Amino acid sequence: MRKIAIAASLTVLSLTLASCGEPSPKNPISAASLETAQWNSKAAGELRDRIDRRDEHALDHVAFALPEKGKDGEDRALTDEALRFASALAKGSADPAKLYPIYTLARPDIDLRNGLADALMQGKVGEWLDNLAPKDPHYLALSKAYVALRKGDGQGAPAIPERARPLEPGSTDARIPAIALQLIALGYLDNGSTKPTRYDAVMTKAVQRMQADYGIKPDGIIGSDALEILNFTDGDRARSIGVAMERLRWLERNAPSTRIDVNTATSQLTYWRDGKIVDSRRVVVGEPDTETPLLQSPIYRLVANPTWTVPRSIEKKEIAGKGEGYLRQNNMVWKDGWIVQQPGPKNSLGLVKFDMQNTHAIYLHDTPAKALFNEVQRQRSHGCVRVEDALGFAEILARDAGVLEEWRKARDAGEEGFVALPRKLPVRLMYQTVVVDDGGNAIIRADPYGWDDRVAKALGFPSVAAHRLKSGGNDVGP
Repeated sequence: MRKIAIAASLTVLSLTLASCGEPSPKNPISAASLETAQWNSKAAGELRDRIDRRDEHALDHVAFALPEKGKDGEDRALTDEALRFASALAKGSADPAKLYPIYTLARPDIDLRNGLADALMQGKVGEWLDNLAPKDPHYLALSKAYVALRKGDGQGAPAIPERARPLEPGSTDARIPAIALQLIALGYLDNGSTKPTRYDAVMTKAVQRMQADYGIKPDGIIGSDALEILNFTDGDRARSIGVAMERLRWLERNAPSTRIDVNTATSQLTYWRDGKIVDSRRVVVGEPDTETPLLQSPIYRLVANPTWTVPRSIEKKEIAGKGEGYLRQNNMVWKDGWIVQQPGPKNSLGLVKFDMQNTHAIYLHDTPAKALFNEVQRQRSHGCVRVEDALGFAEILARDAGVLEEWRKARDAGEEGFVALPRKLPVRLMYQTVVVDDGGNAIIRADPYGWDDRVAKALGFPSVAAHRLKSGGNDVGP
């Protein structure tokens, strides 16, 4: 049984996907003609073949009701199922807008009815279907991994067994190599940092950090709770990969070549310029219960030395009852009925805000709470995205936008200042719990928001109970 390799060095999952198959511009057939479309044996055979091989797209848990050959209404039933299968490939089997309260990421816009009509006319139904799903190398890598796992019926990597006595630091145990691999996959242990023959001090510290993140007593003792987080069977891996493939199908195939992508599941930012990754850095994103939403929104200006108007929700939850002394200590004042934090080193937005255009008050910004960037699970904010070395990142963006002189002048003024970008910079806030390493291996990461389950259910996978990341940011920043 082929197992998914675990590697320590990861690359950010590329989400620039190849374009969908489009109807031929020559001699298009009206979509209305599908009502009376005639399916020959070749076209019907190609449809049945692609549906039979739908595990290549992790859609094998989704049922498609193909009619019996020669049965009355066969042509109409084939058309209906072909459109349904094509939609699953081109746009996803589920509608993300129905699964999440906020979803504004650009989606594929494909005329499937005209596409099918054209494919039937040209006798290329199979070719048309083959071109609908993403063609990106990362999607193909996930497909390969999923098929390999399914061929093993999810039994190739059995769960790490629980023993009568919990595993304590300093112990030797046959399960330690498997535990080390899971800690590496989850990001708590560096590959090569320990020899997995004994539960040594390095592994113990990794387990303690994991326990703290998930609300378990951080004693380093591996009992049932810790094993529940560590245990990934091949079936669990296949489920996670299937969810990741569905999320890729939701995305437009031709993303802007210059953009910022933020993966809130792994708390990682990637800056693309002209189709190439030019910068990648850690971020802190929304904690569970104040999750960073799934949205697409551009940065339109840089704000130097920003003020912060405290939202009512944070004012009531975090500041109410703390008194004027707290406000003075944190450089906060009342202004027009709102608490406003003045510019300076204590400002919760730090020294730069990357202003974005959306109705959800979500943006990227600096932070004085630098220690959070050293955490493995960095879901610790009230929903906005805190950027590691934000001043350095602002320099990069300002230079690329041709406004570096204006930016430096505003930054050095010490007062709130605004520098408009000549061209808006697209930002996508996404959620992917599977990344692909340099060797093309699928690496399963944590699901800190517990958002995989709703997608998995929509794809027909069984529900899995799992530990959620523990809430508890230690500052009042956005």
